[in-house]
Amino acid sequence: MHTLAQPSRRNFLRLASAAGFCLTYPNLFLAIPQSATAEPKPKILSPDESLRQLLAGNQRFVKGQILHPRRSPADFAPLAKAQFPEAVIVTCSDSRVSPEILFDVGIGELFVVRIAGNVVDGAGVTVKGSTEYAVAELNVPLVVVLGHSSCGAVKAAIQHINAKDSLPGAINGLVELIKPAVTQSQGQSGDSLENAIVQNVKNGVARLQGLEPILAPRVKEGKLKVVGAVYDLKSGAVTLTA
Repeated sequence: MHTLAQPSRRNFLRLASAAGFCLTYPNLFLAIPQSATAEPKPKILSPDESLRQLLAGNQRFVKGQILHPRRSPADFAPLAKAQFPEAVIVTCSDSRVSPEILFDVGIGELFVVRIAGNVVDGAGVTVKGSTEYAVAELNVPLVVVLGHSSCGAVKAAIQHINAKDSLPGAINGLVELIKPAVTQSQGQSGDSLENAIVQNVKNGVARLQGLEPILAPRVKEGKLKVVGAVYDLKSGAVTLTA
């Protein structure tokens, strides 16, 4: 039987090998990312600074100069304790729209609310309640209602207004929520689909800006900004709506 005072030849060789490895690569263990154990800290950003950072990230994306910040496995561990997102993105469920990618941000920086057609008004408590939670509980200073080019939900609303028919199941109810934007944008110069997409975004912004009792007071006090934008699928650029 082997005791601690008298290690076996096999154990001795194992210990010697491990010690030699540490001496050969002394910096390997120092290179373990500190972010794996660091406590997350909130960033105190104004609404304007939060928007500026988002648009700067989108410019990097458009130019192909993406940084891919804070996306390694080590960056996920601290966020198990808390989250401090810097903006809410209310956007479409479209598979081609990925806010973290097109704004070139890291994990934990965006609170994303997704629904086909980025509908706000009439969408019920899920969209509005999720947005209110981020503002009230997580102190997010910016909300972006993000539409995108060639939106299928808006396109469907246009088609079925013209055809005066309906879609099956709950799809019809969703499209009905977008039809007011289509009607409001009729008669405008330019592409009818693009006009309806922009109007749909504007309607969402107006609804959230006036949403009581959480968002509207903060907007009036300047603590929160709600803006609209459209993402172009071809160029990758995000353009703020007027």
